[in-house]
Amino acid sequence: MSFITPPEVELLIEARWILPMSEELPVLEKHAIAIDAGRLFGPWPVEEAHRHVSPKQTLRMEHHALLPGLINAHNHAGMSLMRGYADDLPLMTWLNEHIWPAEARHVTPDFVADGTRLAMAEMLRSGTTTFADMYLAPEPVAEAVERFGMRVQLCTPLIDFPTPWSADFHTGLRQTESLIERYHDHPTISLAFGPHAPYTVGDASLAGLAEARDRLGLPIQMHVHETADEVEQGLARHGKRPLRRLYEAGLLGPDFQAVHVTQVDDEDVAILRDSGTHVIHCPQSNLKLASGFCPVARLQAAGINVALGTDGAASNNDLDMFDELKSAALLAKAVHGDAAALPAMAALAMATRDGAKALGMAHRRGQLIEGYDADLIAVDLDAINTLPVHHPASAIVYAMHSRQVSHVWINGKLRVDEGRLIDIDITQLKHMAHAYQQSMASTAQSRETR
Repeated sequence: MSFITPPEVELLIEARWILPMSEELPVLEKHAIAIDAGRLFGPWPVEEAHRHVSPKQTLRMEHHALLPGLINAHNHAGMSLMRGYADDLPLMTWLNEHIWPAEARHVTPDFVADGTRLAMAEMLRSGTTTFADMYLAPEPVAEAVERFGMRVQLCTPLIDFPTPWSADFHTGLRQTESLIERYHDHPTISLAFGPHAPYTVGDASLAGLAEARDRLGLPIQMHVHETADEVEQGLARHGKRPLRRLYEAGLLGPDFQAVHVTQVDDEDVAILRDSGTHVIHCPQSNLKLASGFCPVARLQAAGINVALGTDGAASNNDLDMFDELKSAALLAKAVHGDAAALPAMAALAMATRDGAKALGMAHRRGQLIEGYDADLIAVDLDAINTLPVHHPASAIVYAMHSRQVSHVWINGKLRVDEGRLIDIDITQLKHMAHAYQQSMASTAQSRETR
């Protein structure tokens, strides 16, 4: 009798639960999954796993759940250094009177890079492996991402007035094209156009964006229908709602990511549905800025894919996706007057599988299935606040704290081990954040005394 030796793999993880987040949304008990060469193999029942693979190392996690790394589908990572800088203000006051003037005074490439490093440490520690970033210096962000080993969709900043990155919208389009040459086929960095919002982008710029999108094949991420004022301004200036204007400009479609979408009528829903546009929900930022409520359950019932993002730390004020998905689940129930709206597994899907779909990564990330990238996290549910675990998805969404994230792997490489960040100097990040706070406070004080 001959025996076939199972193939050797780097790591086999045996877990109490696995939430693959595949279409059927199963919860697998006492299953194992393997990692080798940055890819996933399995999962299988624990007692069968060694018949399929021969692991160099086995990690037994008797109280843990494994799930895909979380995908933060909208962020302004460099703004972490503005956390708490201007709170308790409506959006346009917050932007025009505080954030944009502060950016004009303080934002440099080093500021963006340092803020992004602080943000990535926070995101990694709380289970995020991929994020979409839209801020004012893409090149330093890309360099920081490469050092930290995270994945990013880098949305280049496009707006109709000068920024630290470009003189105008069309200059930004040309610089985006240069970035494509630099990061084409990069393993962890993908690019997208990041036009700010319909109210900061004119018709000529929208036409240029559509041409560049068709020519270069990049997706688009844009703040859309964030507030009622934005919609009213669009009607007054253009005679149509912003979504209709974007649709008529030929921009909406499966490669368009509409962020916020708190204001919708029946026509808006039909436009989003028929075009295949993705929506990215940022509940805590919308709540804090009193922007409105994205009708998530209504959009999902219409067949619209809805992903989840934190927005930046200046308007959230954290980048904790577990906190965000809990807020999303609870808010949906209140908005729709239905306790069954956005159940726990659906909220988890928004932060994993649906986020991958929105960012064009669904063929490789967002699920724990064989052949996918080994981006996964382990959460320890053996804590007072999550026991007893009747349903792991419920425990994760409604009871868990992100500090229960014990392990994070990206492309099969361990980035968080027993709650400790690997190869990241937390002390140095803290000193850096303190230095920026003192510098920004000193600048603000000197302006007040003039």
